[in-house]
Amino acid sequence: MKIDARSVARVLREPGALRAILLHGEDTGLIRERARQAATAIAPQLDDPFRVAVLDRDAAERLEEEIFSLSLRGGRRVVWVRDGGDSLTAPLKASLARESDTLVIIEAPGLASRSRLRALVEAQASCAAIGCYPEEGRALEGTIRQSLGEEDIRIDADALAWFAGLLGPDRAAMRGEVEKLALYAGRGGHLTLDDVRTCIGDAAGVSLEDAAFAATAGDRAGADTAIERALAEGTSPIAVARALLSHLHRLRRARIAMDSGQSRADAMRGLRPPVFFKRTESFGQALSLWSAERLMDAAEQTQALEKDCKQTGSPDLALCRRHIARLAATAAILRRDR
Repeated sequence: MKIDARSVARVLREPGALRAILLHGEDTGLIRERARQAATAIAPQLDDPFRVAVLDRDAAERLEEEIFSLSLRGGRRVVWVRDGGDSLTAPLKASLARESDTLVIIEAPGLASRSRLRALVEAQASCAAIGCYPEEGRALEGTIRQSLGEEDIRIDADALAWFAGLLGPDRAAMRGEVEKLALYAGRGGHLTLDDVRTCIGDAAGVSLEDAAFAATAGDRAGADTAIERALAEGTSPIAVARALLSHLHRLRRARIAMDSGQSRADAMRGLRPPVFFKRTESFGQALSLWSAERLMDAAEQTQALEKDCKQTGSPDLALCRRHIARLAATAAILRRDR
């Protein structure tokens, strides 16, 4: 059966009598995290070879054998398959026809919607299919707040919004940055915007923000340097596109406010989260160059960039570099023609 987003946490925390959990989608970090949660719910010690069997992509021929093996020390067993695919369909179907309390957990990133394995799991009441896709916006902020809350750490709204805007789509990378914040704050701590910037000031996301601000202000050299640093630090091309899109939308909101009669300073102060004080000059320069219409065109081109970067085999790094260069060149032309 399919598991809706509201029920995922409960299912992973209490798998109950489920025979199999299929984790599919685009976020490999989230898939691995959820697989670990489900496995730990059954076998708290994941290094126990009597209760946990981990199989690779060639697991089809061993799946039934592992499912019906007995734990020498007692307790329910877990068979954890990594990088699963349709080859598991037949052995899993045969296993479900026999009695067993073993929980099968299958990581299947990139599994097609018409997959035979997915169809089997979704059709069985004793199985759970869970989609794992990158979180954005409020969902991502909620996950960050919840993770910090586990250490009784509070974070200001502007700091949370700024931090969420820096993160790429990979859950594992996000967890790493959240853990860094938690160590910085300490249990029971409180994080402000300045705290977050100080803590992750060397993160790839800061380089990415540098690239966005420099490009829209017409600073080609600064934009090129920043995007190379961000890519070298592991930022994905899709994260580049999403960060640029967020920046362009913020510029457009401020530009529309100015067109309706607000001063530039008031328009910038009205944004949430507010523009960081060290960025106000660059942001203001961009506002003086770009019209709301041109910003919308740039946003549409950036959306096209994200789509292109998702195509298999696309030269995504080159596409990112070219897009940044085009934005900077456009801003430079606008400045020259003022």
